[in-house]
Amino acid sequence: MKKIIFLCLLAVCSYRSYGQMQNIVIDSVKGPNEPSIAIDPKNPNHMVAGSNTYNYYISTDGGYHWHNDTLASSLGVFGDPVIVADTTGAFCYFHLANNPLLHTWPMWADRIVCQRSDDITSTSVSWTDGGYTGQVDSPSIADKPGVAIDRQSNTIYVTWTKFDQYGTSNPNDSSSIYFSKSQDRGDTWSAPVRINEIAGDCTDDDPTVEGAVPCVGPHGEIYVGWASNDELMFDRSYDGGITWLDHDIHVTNVPGGWNYMVPGLNRCNGLPFTACDISNSPYNGNIYINWTDQRNGATNTDVWICKSSDNGDTWGLPIKVNDDTGSRQQFFSSMAVDPATGFIYVVFYDRRNYAATSNFTDVYLAVSKDGAATFQNYKISQAPFNPTSSKFFGDYTFISAFNSVVRPIWGSLTGSGSAAHQKILTAIIDSTITGVSVKNINPTQNNFLVYPNPFKEHTTLSYELPSAGRVSVFITDIAGRKIADLENDKWMQEGTHNIPLKATDYNLTPGLYFVNLRSGEQSQTLKLVVRK
Repeated sequence: MKKIIFLCLLAVCSYRSYGQMQNIVIDSVKGPNEPSIAIDPKNPNHMVAGSNTYNYYISTDGGYHWHNDTLASSLGVFGDPVIVADTTGAFCYFHLANNPLLHTWPMWADRIVCQRSDDITSTSVSWTDGGYTGQVDSPSIADKPGVAIDRQSNTIYVTWTKFDQYGTSNPNDSSSIYFSKSQDRGDTWSAPVRINEIAGDCTDDDPTVEGAVPCVGPHGEIYVGWASNDELMFDRSYDGGITWLDHDIHVTNVPGGWNYMVPGLNRCNGLPFTACDISNSPYNGNIYINWTDQRNGATNTDVWICKSSDNGDTWGLPIKVNDDTGSRQQFFSSMAVDPATGFIYVVFYDRRNYAATSNFTDVYLAVSKDGAATFQNYKISQAPFNPTSSKFFGDYTFISAFNSVVRPIWGSLTGSGSAAHQKILTAIIDSTITGVSVKNINPTQNNFLVYPNPFKEHTTLSYELPSAGRVSVFITDIAGRKIADLENDKWMQEGTHNIPLKATDYNLTPGLYFVNLRSGEQSQTLKLVVRK
């Protein structure tokens, strides 16, 4: 018996570090790098990805198969893609401009552009020509957008770095973090507002302020973190971006700064990602900032996370995400917090399995299901690669998660030296990691969700039927009185069903309600909160 137990434990530990997730090559032709990916919360089988400089990819089967094409706009397309999806199923593709009237890099990157698609299919997608924000006059540029969507209103928030003159060390030039929002799905934008208190320089190095990524809290709060020299800074707005803190909040130090060297790369950074738990988990409202740094030495880059449970007023000590005990490199991390479960997912490159003199690199996924108290690490790449500094590898990975559908995206190389061939991949993250099977939903639970919740005007109820049957969905007040029927003993087919809910249609004033699902002999009840 002891031998059997030992072997079982060995198998579990082996899977944890070396278990194989199915890898899908998205593009190996266009020399892609700096990828981004988004999952449609209305239909998680729909995904859109992008990569430098103007590539996009669409999947309608959960990421198993991809159609690829190139993006075009009269404003020009010049990389740094960030993709988000709203609750209507629309995707927004953000990127730098390539102003056709300006012929010198980097001055042609004179604004942040947002192109939207409302009609993704398995083989085609159409994009708007693009709205824009942050337009500047030469020699200033608008660089590296970070994007978030308030899923209660579908308002889009974008932050970026404005350089007075990119690459200069002139003390009269500075870098700052700017913010803008769109309430018409990216077509028009509010006037940009500078939100950082202390400016950086323009060297695109540690003293430059960069890496601003916004996120939205449970009640519409806007949170933004960024890197500034050897520290992380934080700002917030409670009124939709109209006003911000008078003084930025210091989150933590970043020993050695955010810009550092890793062998095999022509450059590397540890710029932060900011996210908030808006699920119904016990950690609802927690804000997380993830980054990498070399506080443990130039040969031992590590992945870190800080969290705040009081709207960013105070921050805990840095928590190490990678769980190796050796002195190896972990770098280029990216983070997503599942808005349905609250689970934290961090993807990063990792060299723990190879000699210190080797540049062989794997991809790992770290998962926390307890509000960043602990992380489990899983190797999700099926084969290592060997990066070379002669190839521009890009500055980041990316990851998206919704209702236990988790899709990381990363760059890789085949071959070596100047002949190395670039590609981007994703992995099909299964229930071994997430703890929830998205293909075989527990029939006693029906995967019943309300998202977003709390909400102000609109929300969506979602449930899964393992087999066809009659379904009732209704809303009661806190006294148990039925006040609205959404489905009344209706015959529904097997599969996922979504019910859009508008508060005014049922006279739902701000307060607490309960939404009830009856399916066969099964019954589930969820809290429903309408906010002011």
